[in-house]
Amino acid sequence: MKRLAIYCGSATPADPIYVESARIVGRTLAERGIGVVYGGGKLGLMGAVADAALAAGGEVIGVIPQALVDAEVAHRGLSELHVVETMHERKARFTELADGFVTMPGGTGTMDELWEAMSWSQLGYHTDPVGLLNIGGYYDHLIRFVETMGEVGFLRPQHRSILIVAETLGELLDRMASYEPHVPITRMTRADL
Repeated sequence: MKRLAIYCGSATPADPIYVESARIVGRTLAERGIGVVYGGGKLGLMGAVADAALAAGGEVIGVIPQALVDAEVAHRGLSELHVVETMHERKARFTELADGFVTMPGGTGTMDELWEAMSWSQLGYHTDPVGLLNIGGYYDHLIRFVETMGEVGFLRPQHRSILIVAETLGELLDRMASYEPHVPITRMTRADL
């Protein structure tokens, strides 16, 4: 994996575990020679990941819609800053630039990015690993929900391994590096569906 798309919040929660974890992610990826592709913002966890990666000598590519540039939240010190018109273009660019996806704690936008990465994987639009870094149990309920989708039958057995979950970045990166792509819906037979 040469570059990973990092999905995380633009907010700064009161609990310092989230910002500190974001700094660890940025620094660790840079130290491992893995570039960061992210939302291009300077605030919250997004800014913490970018700043830590840059401070450690890493490559950081931001992809941000013009409306957020106009709102003055763009990080201007990145290796590259791609300005796009829409959120859809932003997410498509993440997929083009990255070799995998890591979701950290965040809000609605982060969830949108995670679900699209999972959905696109399921459909075969990409074959890259989709990771979830469960910092401080933040995603425990989401993990249980994904399990429920499988138990009920809305997530096929072939696709239950799309979401790779770990509580530490090292474990997550190791599991993502050994990810074997599944058979996407577009290549399944009618009997499998």
